[in-house]
Amino acid sequence: MVKAKIRLGPAGSGGYSSGTLDGVSKLPELGLNALEVEFVRGVAMGNDLAKKVGEEAKKQDVMLSVHAPYYINLASKEPEKIEQSKKRILDSCERMHYMGGGPVVFHPSYFGGMDKNHVFEITKEAINDMLAAIKEKKWNCQLAPETTGKHSALGSLEETIMLSNETGCSMCIDFAHLFARNSGQLDYGKVLDKVEPLGLKHLHTHFSGINYTEKGERNHITIAHGSPRFKPLAEEILGRGLDITIISESPVTWQDSMKMRKVFEDLGYKF
Repeated sequence: MVKAKIRLGPAGSGGYSSGTLDGVSKLPELGLNALEVEFVRGVAMGNDLAKKVGEEAKKQDVMLSVHAPYYINLASKEPEKIEQSKKRILDSCERMHYMGGGPVVFHPSYFGGMDKNHVFEITKEAINDMLAAIKEKKWNCQLAPETTGKHSALGSLEETIMLSNETGCSMCIDFAHLFARNSGQLDYGKVLDKVEPLGLKHLHTHFSGINYTEKGERNHITIAHGSPRFKPLAEEILGRGLDITIISESPVTWQDSMKMRKVFEDLGYKF
């Protein structure tokens, strides 16, 4: 059996540090080895600081990723908003490059009453445009559209896999979002069975508890709530020997990351 390679860490460095650079340096003290830099309100970090963050992450053996701004819709009915969305993602990609490379996570688009196939094709075109720009600039990063938690947004598991298959981009699996999309039903094995054929060398994922309605995601909550349960996912990861990063998006990100580490350790995994 291949031994799993697991990285755990928080979305953002709030609550245990004075900023991203300080947060990266302190993560090993918490027994954590990944961090998702949050640009969700805008890309406020310059390239010089991004480079310092990347150097510190390499020193501390912390794997970095970036979450691009929330204000993104690659299938807007207004062309200028599509271009603004692409710029926000590409600005995030530039910072990720200076940090040393890694996934750039984003929520791709909304249906807005349009035909779902049409929205998919517009979104795919925008991703292809960004992939071309990344290649031209020789940036070291991977576009990672995320599975989304609301039925009004493009981002079911199947749609996200199709985007990856048809563009060559990567992806981010948010297990809580899939749980909410499927009204509290989630079979981790079936999810991973669908993802593994993509041949991704490394799986980038999010995990938290979640509240939901018939429309999907309402808000993230701590894993102590128990929905979805984390231990069955940990067992599935260890059984498959996955190379995976799990980012906590709970209200207590680093504390829940430490709880996830404890679950793996109780199952016999040594970090």
